[in-house]
Amino acid sequence: MDAAVTAWLKGELGPSTDLADLETRYLRLGTARAVALEVVRERLATLLASPGTVNVSGVVSVSFAANIQAYERQIARLEAGDPPAPDDPATDDDQTDDAGGFGVIQLCARPRR
Repeated sequence: MDAAVTAWLKGELGPSTDLADLETRYLRLGTARAVALEVVRERLATLLASPGTVNVSGVVSVSFAANIQAYERQIARLEAGDPPAPDDPATDDDQTDDAGGFGVIQLCARPRR
């Protein structure tokens, strides 16, 4: 796991994530995106296994519904390929995109009526 992959994983999972655990997962899974998905799915499963709301009448009320929805949105983004990981395989769109080039369009006159 190189520095770019480590930085991407820390950006997606937070700076307090255990690097040794991430390296072990990276060796087993092979891609940074798979590691991020596995970690986020584990965090979501932990939240789903615990009570969704805690209410002590007149003292405190806590709901984890927003956290659950945030993890579900993050999983959907990662599955869709956003943001791109440094070790993602190149797609055909990436290879044909020339930032310094230009395109040519041929204009043809339409027949008059």
